[in-house]
Amino acid sequence: MLEETNVVLGITGSIAAVKTVELAHELRRRGATVRAIMTESATNIVHPWAVELATDNDVITEIGGSVEHVTFFGEDPWGDVLLIAPSTANTVGKIASAIDDTPVTTCATTALGAGIPVVIAPAMHEPMYDHPGVLDAIERLESWGVAFADPRIEESKAKIASEEAIVLETAKAAGDQPLTGETIVLTSGATTESVDPIRTLSNRASGKTGRAVAKACYVRGADVRLVHDGPDVPYATVEDVESAGEMLDAVQANVDDADALVSAAAISDYTVDAEPEKIKSGQETLTLDLDPTPKLLDRVRDAQPDMPMIGFKLETGVSEAELVASARDLLARVDLSLVVANEAGVVGADETETRLVSSEGVVSFRGSKAELGGRVAEELVTVL
Repeated sequence: MLEETNVVLGITGSIAAVKTVELAHELRRRGATVRAIMTESATNIVHPWAVELATDNDVITEIGGSVEHVTFFGEDPWGDVLLIAPSTANTVGKIASAIDDTPVTTCATTALGAGIPVVIAPAMHEPMYDHPGVLDAIERLESWGVAFADPRIEESKAKIASEEAIVLETAKAAGDQPLTGETIVLTSGATTESVDPIRTLSNRASGKTGRAVAKACYVRGADVRLVHDGPDVPYATVEDVESAGEMLDAVQANVDDADALVSAAAISDYTVDAEPEKIKSGQETLTLDLDPTPKLLDRVRDAQPDMPMIGFKLETGVSEAELVASARDLLARVDLSLVVANEAGVVGADETETRLVSSEGVVSFRGSKAELGGRVAEELVTVL
């Protein structure tokens, strides 16, 4: 996600600075090269040696004769993006007023003047975050193109955003964003059919692939609407659903003004009329009458004949040729742009092995689900 990206990490004097060691590690795990700059206040919270170890680079605590801010963000800049995490209210206000009296604010002034992307992750007490001057400063910075990883409001504090949210905003700011202006509806994970108030029918899908595609689309600038039975996420507007019927209704309600659909969810093929009361245990046998659920892709295609759509096909116990043939049948029947086909053995895993089947042919893919998400997102870039 951040391969070949040089990130300058600015650390200021919020108590959330204790989290920047792990943040630096996470940025590097995602492929970035990281150099850190710290305010004097930040060095009182986390030692520069710890940050040096986390970044595997010397840490800048003052601007010296090497004019580090020019090295990072001058005419021939080393840095691809400036990430300030955490940022205090003081630092937000200074940057908005072009005051550069710390290494971090000096780098911010230089980066903004040079057109280098800047991402800020505020962290402070909630009343400070709600101060009219701070809110005005944030609005002003956003008007200049500064991106914010919005804080989590908990316990009367505007806590620093999650590492995932910060990394995604950094990758988005540093990238080309070819999907800007596009709205992608995406389904993910399993659906669940109620048998009675206690029991359900479901499947083993984890939603990892769908969420990976959603992240990859967001980083490329898309407005992502994620339809799933799962938590809220920082990279998409979430439509929370449980059953196959609810998922179909939510997708149909969202595709009218969307530009593409990616259906990565493992949607239940069958449903059952749920009993209003718990079925008594102890019966020797119990028969459930299963009714087929509507095919989401077919329903959407009927209503949206021209919408680019990507589907997923999961099989078990089939040969390579049979897997590809099944994907091609789906591709032709629904007129899809791409079908991602795999066997069930990859369900729930972080790694995957799939076949990408399109009208252009079949491409084998083996790698992480995050990498697969990027491949699917690039297909959308091509189609759109």
